[in-house]
Amino acid sequence: MKMINLGCGKSYHKDWINIDFKSNNKKVIQYNLLKGIPYPDNYFDVVYHSHLLEHFSKSDAINFIKECYRVLKPGGIIRIAIPNLEEIINNYKKYLDLAMKGDKLAIANYDWIMLELYDQCVRNYSEGEMGKYLKKKQIPNKEYLYRRIGYFRDGSKKDSLVINKTTFLFKIKSIIKKFIPVKKIRIFLTKLKNKIPKGKYKQLGKFRLSGEIHQWMYDRFSLSRLLQNCNFKKLKIYQANESNIPNWNNYKLDINEEGVIRKPDSLFIEAKK
Repeated sequence: MKMINLGCGKSYHKDWINIDFKSNNKKVIQYNLLKGIPYPDNYFDVVYHSHLLEHFSKSDAINFIKECYRVLKPGGIIRIAIPNLEEIINNYKKYLDLAMKGDKLAIANYDWIMLELYDQCVRNYSEGEMGKYLKKKQIPNKEYLYRRIGYFRDGSKKDSLVINKTTFLFKIKSIIKKFIPVKKIRIFLTKLKNKIPKGKYKQLGKFRLSGEIHQWMYDRFSLSRLLQNCNFKKLKIYQANESNIPNWNNYKLDINEEGVIRKPDSLFIEAKK
């Protein structure tokens, strides 16, 4: 079988062709997917992408899904994992009602779900308000965050934040942390992050176009309609460990080695050409 994993990030498998906008690994091909998918018609048995589509504008997403259709063989499978807008809204309504009653844990959950809803769409710097929240010394709702995004394990002494090691600030920290006390590093990085540079509007525009922000969101209806409008058929919603793709769980793309879901906030959907 010929299978392609688009916008793979750090989740890839040797049996797949793995493509991303940037690559620091010989197993991942670097290519700008806004230009299409660099393979001929009817080439792949499976096309997969996870938490990629929301980073395209609405119009670019249509063109991208048409490209997915083009490169699939007749009868081929597309699998998409994407932040589930419906679940975000359900959580928002649930914790709004509880927060209004003064439930302190619900207030913390409400604060987080508001960030899930808006921050990745409106932020003007890397990691945004979500990054600030996750770096707080005391986080009262770690169990909830783990259920939502998989970053924390409640009750474990090894609680840790998954850090984007490709960011500029992380690279600086990695280089100098051996030579400068941690406290001074934090002060330096905070000043660097908060400093307003010359050409701030150019900087802002560059970040907004960098691919980090979400440009559209989907639920089971809107994503199904998008696929149907691009001629896909036999749509079905799955769990992370379920698929019509043969040997799906062996590839560890939506679940890790321990069987834990990589992106618990996802909607998983498959369709056929």
